[in-house]
Amino acid sequence: MKVLIQRVKNAGVDIEGKNVSSIQQGILALVGIEKGDTKEQVEKLARKAVNLRIFPDDNDKMNLSLIDVKGEMLIVSQFTLCGDCKKGTRPSFDKSAPPQIANELYEYFVSQVQSYGITTGTGVFGAMMEVSLINDGPVTFMLES
Repeated sequence: MKVLIQRVKNAGVDIEGKNVSSIQQGILALVGIEKGDTKEQVEKLARKAVNLRIFPDDNDKMNLSLIDVKGEMLIVSQFTLCGDCKKGTRPSFDKSAPPQIANELYEYFVSQVQSYGITTGTGVFGAMMEVSLINDGPVTFMLES
């Protein structure tokens, strides 16, 4: 499982020109589910994402978490994070979980983040989405299980 998190001033998802979700200050989380990923891994990465101290404190030091700043999280499924580009010039997606399993674990990730009291927005699993953001920093981290 891979979760690319970006600290954002705001972010949103549009599908066919219509906004389906948006957030203000917080985290945009792009979630890739791989074959063999488990609910335990989802729980671990959700906990890590909401508690990672990537927001500035009064001394402008990254010392506050999403929970501390009462931020929001936009969670978007992105199977291309599981792509393997080591060989050739065409990515292989053999590591990606089958859609039904990936969707179940993606939805579980959303519910785990919400269990911390975080306001969430989501993309639409499997849809062609346009994701917009204003990256704050920029601050971007890859979380992997």
